[in-house]
Amino acid sequence: MRLVGLTGGISSGKSTVSTLFKAHGIPVVDADVVARDVLKKGTGGWKKVVSAFGEEILQPDGEVDRPRLGQIVFSDSGKRQLLNRNFCLIGLF
Repeated sequence: MRLVGLTGGISSGKSTVSTLFKAHGIPVVDADVVARDVLKKGTGGWKKVVSAFGEEILQPDGEVDRPRLGQIVFSDSGKRQLLNRNFCLIGLF
């Protein structure tokens, strides 16, 4: 069995290749989908991220504002390291 990771910037074709894989019966794990599930309001991942980054990352409905969290971690290397060090192990990003 081969394991393939698709990476790249916005509009680089990741979704297109993923769709082609699926069309040929190749299983695809989408990290964005996994991250959304892990960050759903009230989950353990949600609690840990809110504890680490504060309620400023929440939308009015209490869900994590992923673009806001992205702005925070991609503008501060220390916070990005905190996220990577503590949360990648539970499948957030």
